[in-house]
Amino acid sequence: MELTSDFAGIEPGRRAAEHSQDYSRYRIIPARHPGRLVGTLFAGFVIAAILYSTFTNPRWGWNVFAEWFFAEPVLAGLGRTLLLTALATVSGSVLGTALALARVSKSPLLSGLSWGYVWLLRSIPLIVLLLVLNNLGYLYETIKIGVPFTDAVLFDYPTVQLLTPFAAAFLGLTLNQSAFFSEIVRGGILSVDQGQLEAAAALGLPRRRQVFRIVLPQAMRSILPTGFNEIIGLAKSTSMVYVLALPELFYTVQVIYRRNLEVIPLLMVATAWYLVIMTVLSIAQHYIERYFSKGAVRNPVPLPFQAFFARFRQPLPRQTAGAGSQTVRKTGFRDAPLLRAGAAVRIHGISKSFGALKVLDTIDLTLPAGSVTAILGPSGSGKSTLLRAINHLERVDSGFISVDGDLVGYRQNGETLYELKEKDILKSRADIGMVFQNFNLFPHLTVLENLVEAPMQVRGTDRAEAVELARELLARVGLTDKIDAYPRQLSGGQQQRVAIARALALKPKVLLFDEPTSALDPELVGEVLDVIKELARTGTTLVIVTHEVGFAREVADTVVFMEGGHILEVGPPARIFNQPNHPRTREFLAKVL
Repeated sequence: MELTSDFAGIEPGRRAAEHSQDYSRYRIIPARHPGRLVGTLFAGFVIAAILYSTFTNPRWGWNVFAEWFFAEPVLAGLGRTLLLTALATVSGSVLGTALALARVSKSPLLSGLSWGYVWLLRSIPLIVLLLVLNNLGYLYETIKIGVPFTDAVLFDYPTVQLLTPFAAAFLGLTLNQSAFFSEIVRGGILSVDQGQLEAAAALGLPRRRQVFRIVLPQAMRSILPTGFNEIIGLAKSTSMVYVLALPELFYTVQVIYRRNLEVIPLLMVATAWYLVIMTVLSIAQHYIERYFSKGAVRNPVPLPFQAFFARFRQPLPRQTAGAGSQTVRKTGFRDAPLLRAGAAVRIHGISKSFGALKVLDTIDLTLPAGSVTAILGPSGSGKSTLLRAINHLERVDSGFISVDGDLVGYRQNGETLYELKEKDILKSRADIGMVFQNFNLFPHLTVLENLVEAPMQVRGTDRAEAVELARELLARVGLTDKIDAYPRQLSGGQQQRVAIARALALKPKVLLFDEPTSALDPELVGEVLDVIKELARTGTTLVIVTHEVGFAREVADTVVFMEGGHILEVGPPARIFNQPNHPRTREFLAKVL
């Protein structure tokens, strides 16, 4: 207790004076870092020595360098290098992207063909590939295109005349580049979270739109750093075409120094131009990476001139609270004419297994139109799988599901059922909205773009109408001021409310909620549950997987209890929570109530 007696000896007035003392007039001495200073001096010495040695040694031949740097032959070779780089970059990137998409295709033959192409082209050295293409006329004297299995010839041309040295160089660089670039693109595609694909599919977006609007823009963040390394490597690999006697930059420099014997100065000319090319590509990489990083950080640093060019963009017209607009004054969904009447959901004996594990076992359930159904049960009981089966995100092994009398995933013709193709399944999902527990908003799109994407692409709504609907939905969930924000700039509760608005933008007949509050902090749960409570009064059919027992008791008109892939009990909340019939239901509720 000596410590207490030490402090007790200090007078209260003195302690208060010291506590309130003004330090603003004190001089601050920065911390010393002698090691850092030594390192800086050493680096400065090394740089100065290199520069002194480089610019004072007459054998570098800087006068010869200056003479040839802008010489016409060098600039002509530089032009061919740039042209080959640009053409091979575009063609190799396009072909590589196509190969990557083929590689992740569900067609084993197409995927295998893509794998074989990549394996072969990555195995062949570029210089060998160039030489083979340059001598292709030895193997095939002419290139013919005709009608298979007939004598009709549409195109017939000598290979040597068609495959010039420039064409052989372009083709060789393209084939080599595409093989490596396809793996870079495939890696980027695999880096995109699976939830993004499921969210796009749940909205009914066409496959092509999913790839080019949702997946590839997000994959670009992984593709670009390695992709630009490939482009820079390609620019330097153009020097390989010297074996074809094509006068690009390096070959041109070789020809010149063989004549005047000024080897080092001419090599420095080529080096300097390659440095210029790499610098320009590095700057372009920085800007392109920044463009595709939209939504990745909460507070992005504006690019140079970004504020200047923003002045010339046409802003979207904003709703005002004037007499002609009631949208911003509406909150909740009690008076929402924008929602459609609910549809009945009938589940007929469905089963689903993942390998040896049977997740759903002969499930039968009928949900009336406009009903609110809460599905309870322990983790692993099959609740989420049942929900995902309703909108066909999970294909069941047996049994059928119908929404509003229409089978999900099938087309009926008399007593025959035809399985729908993926594009038709995507269209049918527009009537079955889904809200995921991890939100699955598209992070590279703003809140507004998240909401208008599906109505425009799936329903064919024009942009002005889709924007107006998005504004109304955001007003009803209390997020009008977040319309231009990115998901990463929102709290968890705000993201989930945006996810609900996005699902509602398609005006679905059935709305599925997969544990909508499980990823939220306890204090954010209430704001999401309030929105769902309002939706429960609109007549839309709601199916909610939840662990919020009190919420289920208050909102649902039917409670389903599941365990081990079976439905153990179905009934109104009053009976299920007060007098459950099944002993497992009683045991579960005793632990959570």
